[in-house]
Formats: sequence, C-alpha cells, structure tokens
Amino acid sequence: MKKTSGFTLIELAIVLVIIGLLLGGVLKGQELINSAKAKNIANDFKNTQILLYGYQDKYRALPGDDAAVAMHITNGTPAAAANRGNGRIDGHWNSVTPTDESYLFWQHVRLAGLATGSTQVGTDAYIPRNADGGRIGVQSLNGFNTIQDDENPMVGTFVVCSEGITGRLAKQIDVLLDDGLTNNGAVRVTTTPAAVGAAGNSLANAAVPDGGTFTVCMSF
Repeated sequence: MKKTSGFTLIELAIVLVIIGLLLGGVLKGQELINSAKAKNIANDFKNTQILLYGYQDKYRALPGDDAAVAMHITNGTPAAAANRGNGRIDGHWNSVTPTDESYLFWQHVRLAGLATGSTQVGTDAYIPRNADGGRIGVQSLNGFNTIQDDENPMVGTFVVCSEGITGRLAKQIDVLLDDGLTNNGAVRVTTTPAAVGAAGNSLANAAVPDGGTFTVCMSF
C-alpha cells in the first residue's frame, strides 16, 4: 500500500509563524511609511511659515505681495496692481491665476533663495506638492473661505492648506501640529474643494475616515 506524505503539525505551525511575521512586517512597514508622510506634510506647514517670515525679514515685504519685487530679486514677477503692497497675500491658496499674490508667493521665495523649485509660472512643475501629490498653498486668512465655521472661526493672519491627503494622515497631522481635533484649533480638516475658492466646513474626527481624501489647513 502506497503511503501519502503531508505536513506535520510542527511544519504547519512554522509556516503559519513565518506568514504572520511577513504580514506583521508589511503592516509595520506601511505604518512607518504613513508616519513618514505625515511628518513630511507637517513639515510643509512649518516650512511655509519660515519662508513667509524669512522673506518678510529680508525685504520688509510679503512674498507675492511685494510691490518692489523687481528691485529685490532678479526676474521677480509683480502681482496684479489692485492689491499689491497692502500687507496681505491676496488670492486663494490654490489659485491658478499667475498674477495672484498667493500664486506668485512661490516664485518670490524661490528666487530669493529661500526655497527650491521651478520659478517658471504657468507650468505644472511650478506648483508645490505634498508627499501624497496634492497641492500646497498659502494666503491671508482675510478672504479665506475654504473652511467657513462662523461659530468656531480660525484665528491668525495667514493660512496654509494642503490637499489630497488621506484621512489617516490628516488626523496624524492634526496630532503633530495641534490638538488632535480636526474641527478645532489652528489645524482643520475639510473635504478637498472641487474648485478654486470653494467653501466648506471643518469636519469632526468621526467624519474623517482613514481612506477618504481631504484638505488640511493651518492658520498662523
């Protein structure tokens, strides 16, 4: 009679342990990747403040709003004359208009040697991106309507926003930079706007599922 061979209980146990270790390694690796992304995006928020204040300290003007930008930096493009030099960064943080101050902010800080990146306006390479590929931008809080919470307004002078961020990362970023409450404090989370300047409300943690896509904004 022909004998059939198979795995022993010990061999099966070893295989299961190996599978468990592999799965644990994959999950741990993904956790580390997410943590690194959250820290990277949080640093984007911090660095944008440094760029703004660094330019202001150097030229006594705001990047994007600088009325004398042509004198301060070579090839600097002045914003539209309507509000230029008024001490605000006008225009939406995600503006696509090359004459808006919020759009030209990035050219001015890059030409001033404070940041790296393309200075050629009107190109896709010019637009700054976060670690998830979403856009990042800054504007004055005056005129900001990406998040409209009349009963719990954001406070400060400026606001920086970054879009296309998963809910898991958005909540991590709030913990890193603020109070961990996505509808309170300096850091807020909202749905990614469908259009430039589109308005919305900040969302509570329960309304920010891990797999969803959101915009995170921080006032300062």
